[in-house]
Amino acid sequence: MLTTVVSPDVRSPGSIDDAVRQLTDLGADAMPLAGGTWIMRAGLRGETPRRCYVSLDRIAELRRYSVGDVVELGAQLTHRDLTSITTGPAATALRQAAALSAFPQVRNVATLAGNIAATGFAAADLVPALLAGQAEVELAGPEGPHRTTLASYLTSRDQRPSGELITAVRLPAPPGRFSAFERLTVRVGGEYAVANVAVSVDVDAGGSVHDARIAVGAVEPVATLGPARALIGHPVGDDDAAQAAGEAVAAGLTPREDPDAPGWYRVAVVPTLVRRAVAQLPQLIDH
Repeated sequence: MLTTVVSPDVRSPGSIDDAVRQLTDLGADAMPLAGGTWIMRAGLRGETPRRCYVSLDRIAELRRYSVGDVVELGAQLTHRDLTSITTGPAATALRQAAALSAFPQVRNVATLAGNIAATGFAAADLVPALLAGQAEVELAGPEGPHRTTLASYLTSRDQRPSGELITAVRLPAPPGRFSAFERLTVRVGGEYAVANVAVSVDVDAGGSVHDARIAVGAVEPVATLGPARALIGHPVGDDDAAQAAGEAVAAGLTPREDPDAPGWYRVAVVPTLVRRAVAQLPQLIDH
């Protein structure tokens, strides 16, 4: 049987507005092209390639970043870029997730927005780190620029309008906020996580946690926030509180099944990952 391979049309707009316009006009026939790591595996997922890809590589604005009480990160920053940006302890989980994700070859090209926007990619490592950190995504679309919480974006990710692009991510970094990330992988292609966990806490002057968030990825089809109340009111790094929080998070999960790991195992490792992440936090405060 003869198979004909047709090369898609690749367009390279020079601005966000131009990219939005082209994606809107092309509709379902096109999609954005950034690092390409998820698109390259489309055939393995049984997906039909698009007729056209709109490359974002020439849009310098998508690689900007700024650091302050809110860390603003351009959508085209790669995982490798994220590991080298000095963003303070509120973004430690994000830097760790970027450094641990997949292989160096993937980290060199995979982008921040690509990790967020990839529907069907349950094991994305950046997403839990951003979710625990109360991140917002900045979007550009046919109706103009707008902003939404990452949590809201994830629940509607497969229903976003044609032409919409993630242009940046905003990660709050107030004083007294600390975060950490842990993951467990299996040695298979892609080094995808069996489970990954990010913990973000706000600590008062006495060293006690007064607000906390725990996010879990790779266990369910989409990363989610779990209950973190068990950490509140306890000294940062408290192991008993971390164990209680981890068990509460695990109890609320409905795991997915795939060849990499059974669902029960994904849930079983979550309390340990939460404890390991929480155990890192006192070290961040000391530094």
